Amino acid sequence: MPKLLIVDDEVDIREFAKKFFKKRNLEVFTSSRGDEALSVIEKEKPDLVLLDIRMEGMTGVEVLRQLRENHNNIKVVMVTGVEEEEIVNEVNNLGALGYVHKPLVLDELEKIVLKEIT
Repeated sequence: MPKLLIVDDEVDIREFAKKFFKKRNLEVFTSSRGDEALSVIEKEKPDLVLLDIRMEGMTGVEVLRQLRENHNNIKVVMVTGVEEEEIVNEVNNLGALGYVHKPLVLDELEKIVLKEIT
């Protein structure tokens, strides 16, 4: 069963997306913080990570940077409410597959995740 990790500091987004993707036969893990996400990644080895850019403490960019140092094969899609050119360029250089914008559009999210995870 494919594994998906959802990293977002907004509990409503995490839980909503978790329920949505469990119904699509994915094993779903969640995390509210970047440091916690790195621990989950180490333990569970997800196939895809949906990673919020703006979080308290460790940002999504910092998480992605550490992932690339340790787990180059993990696919990452960034989740963002704001698009800043500097951040976009940095995460593209770090190998993010793309972006999903908040508020989340389920059809768009489903297409991206299922394309990358199966």
